Amino acid sequence: MKPLLEVETLTVRFATPAGPIFAVRDLSFAISEAEVLGLVGESGSGKSITSLAIMRLLPPQAILRGAIRFAGDDLLTATEAEMRHVRGARIAMVFQEPMTALNPVMRIGDQIAEAVLAHRRITKPQAWTHALEALRVVAIPEPERRARDYPHQLSGGQRQRVMIAMALVNRPQLLIADEPTTALDVTIQLQILELLAELRERFGLAMLFISHDLAVVSGVANRIAVLYAGAMVEIGSRNDIFMAPAHPYTRGLLRAVPTLNSDRNRRLPTIDGSVPAPASLPPGCLYEPRCELRRPECSRAFPRLTEVAPGHYARCPFVLPAIE
Repeated sequence: MKPLLEVETLTVRFATPAGPIFAVRDLSFAISEAEVLGLVGESGSGKSITSLAIMRLLPPQAILRGAIRFAGDDLLTATEAEMRHVRGARIAMVFQEPMTALNPVMRIGDQIAEAVLAHRRITKPQAWTHALEALRVVAIPEPERRARDYPHQLSGGQRQRVMIAMALVNRPQLLIADEPTTALDVTIQLQILELLAELRERFGLAMLFISHDLAVVSGVANRIAVLYAGAMVEIGSRNDIFMAPAHPYTRGLLRAVPTLNSDRNRRLPTIDGSVPAPASLPPGCLYEPRCELRRPECSRAFPRLTEVAPGHYARCPFVLPAIE
């Protein structure tokens, strides 16, 4: 099956007075129809930059190299007019913080209707009807009344449901969810994740689900890609990543995830150090300064992705054996 979205050797750099800064480096992945790919990494790993590159929403200072193809169309060579037909219609995005994404002085029904009018030749009353239906789909109670509310009159979970309604009202093929549950409490997080799963099944959506939380991604994604300092260090099926992680960074992340069997009196292991700043990336392997298994040769060359098993790749020349 031909992938719906193909990202091939994508590099994103920013020109600065101090020289070029690489935010994403040599990134490749694909998403098939109705598939969910989880994109995981710490803050500063390039997750959001990747999503904005796909949507062509990066500032002019960003220089993109590589290829981003959607349903066969090259998005990097598309004109801005062509991208306006893609954004919100064929690819939609749900952002982390709805209060900054929603217009605070505009009724939520009008905001959803505006998204419809941007892509369909229908009347305003018809667009309002579509907005109400979208609110029903995401289980907003009393949609006729709540559609006339302003964002500040809704709870955090309701605002995120409005963002999802706005994203799906035009029935896109691909949904990019950028940390959609991070600003919510645990109970509401679960509700939003269940809603996304239900809508994905209902509409046959493909999804790029971005998060820093491996536990959240484990319940959503079919495949998982792990980013570190702008580069992919591992990609594989959910089972590959959780049952047979190959890269030292992935293993470090998994050790830090609490489980039901975790000793409450024992501190969870952590990874020493922090993600390097884009302006001061180390030579060779980007994870080398923090890696417990580093060798002298790790600092000499940027490693390639190595196939560990069919469909499972890790960016380490010293790929670790599977966990027994």
